[in-house]
Amino acid sequence: MTSTVPVAAPELEEIEGTSLWRDAWRRLKKNRMAVAAAAVLGGIVLFCVAGPLFVPYSFDEQNLEYGARGPSAEHWFGTDLHGRDLLVRTMYGGRISLAVGLAATLVSLTIGVAYGAIAGYFGGRVDAIMMRVVDVLYTLPFMFVVILFLVLFGRSIVLLFVALGAVSWLTMARIVRGQVLSLKQSEFVDAARAAGVRDLAIVFRHLVPNALGPIVVYATLTVPRVMLEEAFLSYLGLGVQPPMASWGLLVSDGANNMMLHPHLLIFPGLLLTLTLFSLNFLGDGLRDALDPRMRT
Repeated sequence: MTSTVPVAAPELEEIEGTSLWRDAWRRLKKNRMAVAAAAVLGGIVLFCVAGPLFVPYSFDEQNLEYGARGPSAEHWFGTDLHGRDLLVRTMYGGRISLAVGLAATLVSLTIGVAYGAIAGYFGGRVDAIMMRVVDVLYTLPFMFVVILFLVLFGRSIVLLFVALGAVSWLTMARIVRGQVLSLKQSEFVDAARAAGVRDLAIVFRHLVPNALGPIVVYATLTVPRVMLEEAFLSYLGLGVQPPMASWGLLVSDGANNMMLHPHLLIFPGLLLTLTLFSLNFLGDGLRDALDPRMRT
């Protein structure tokens, strides 16, 4: 009698599931330029936030007798025309510039996402009217509107946040509208309607989360644009007011004195440039990582 040896059933290979964000993170890590930009940006943020704790000067401490001098062992970035330490002023200026960029972008996101999502979901006459309003606002010179807003209501940091954010939401509204138009015919939207979910709940609980990819990318690219606008306003004297400082204000002061004291322009200008380039490279990396056509 022959004995049969049972044959082991082949083991099924486990397939690890993945999500959009995990897949995007995997592709983003392969983008060396985006990773380097994120590292540089993180270092600049740490420099601005924690740096003043290790500098024995305040941003408004003056020494008029000392005046403007170049870098030294005592003042690594030198001093400005009022004898204030440029290193600590550059750190505090970075705080203001980054805060303006982030806060104005948040205002822009809040308005643009809500406006574009509602227009795209309801469509028809509602969409036509809302987007014609956007078209009309596009014809206005944005910087003129910001300047008029600041002149009428006063110059303050909070108003600067609101003014820059209030004119930066139009492109975001168009992006979100386009995403919602392509998603609102999906099966999960039909299932939500069949379950009796209200329209606004469908918009903000189902459609907007599925459009987060382009929203995140555009938000990353909005921050440097807003920072440049703040720098331009500070150059005109309508941004941050002395003795406070922003990178735009420091660059403006440095440009006015670059022939005699070039260090006043070099250091804040270099940090502003590095931040803008890092944000743009990071935004490009996020765009490629979140693009389904880039999947490998």
